[in-house]
Amino acid sequence: MDVALLTIGDELLSGDTANSNATWLADRLTDRGATVARVLVIPDDRALIARKVAEYSDAFDAVIVTGGLGGTPDDRTMDAVADAFDRSLAVDERARESVAKRVAALRESYREINIDIDAEASVPEGSRALLNEPGLAPGCLIENVYVLPGIPEEMKAMYESVAEAFGGDVRSRMFYTETPEADLIPDLTTTEERFDVSVGCYPDRSAGHNRLKLVGESDDELDAAAEWLRARVETIPEPDS
Repeated sequence: MDVALLTIGDELLSGDTANSNATWLADRLTDRGATVARVLVIPDDRALIARKVAEYSDAFDAVIVTGGLGGTPDDRTMDAVADAFDRSLAVDERARESVAKRVAALRESYREINIDIDAEASVPEGSRALLNEPGLAPGCLIENVYVLPGIPEEMKAMYESVAEAFGGDVRSRMFYTETPEADLIPDLTTTEERFDVSVGCYPDRSAGHNRLKLVGESDDELDAAAEWLRARVETIPEPDS
């Protein structure tokens, strides 16, 4: 399964907010065997979001969109996703009930809070609302596009509610070595030539080691490649996190 990640927000492009959502999602999706084929950061531009959602929906097995949900002026994602599929927004009753309960709880502490419940609970017509248990604005699933919040706590909870939809045959093997990266090149190149795997080398200069990662779809091929490479490269135990 090839998955594209669209992370939305001017604050990501300006550097005001780190794009931790993309890293977290890529890690979880890879663990499930999916291939993260694209990661794109785009601003709160309704037309651009709509265009990229439509493009990526056609090009990949699934698309995960994060950020830009809610009622502030820069929250344009849900409108844009509706535009991508030529749909209108409509109130989802399950989402409305969830939002109303959350607003009632908020009003116990903030009596003057003014939230348009119907607007918050609106998703593209024909989509499935994804309830936001720790937050307010729902996400949705429309065709192969999953729309999640940008707030990390809310995004993670909503992703876990749909995680079973993602999977694939990609597997990996990983080990560590203190051998300099330049000295590894011949063996890494030969590994890719001999076996149906791809090889990545990720230096960590502060720790003084390189992380080697073999990726493929066959456990037998991965095991053979790892055995062959280990016989030629001096490895060290996995460092403590």
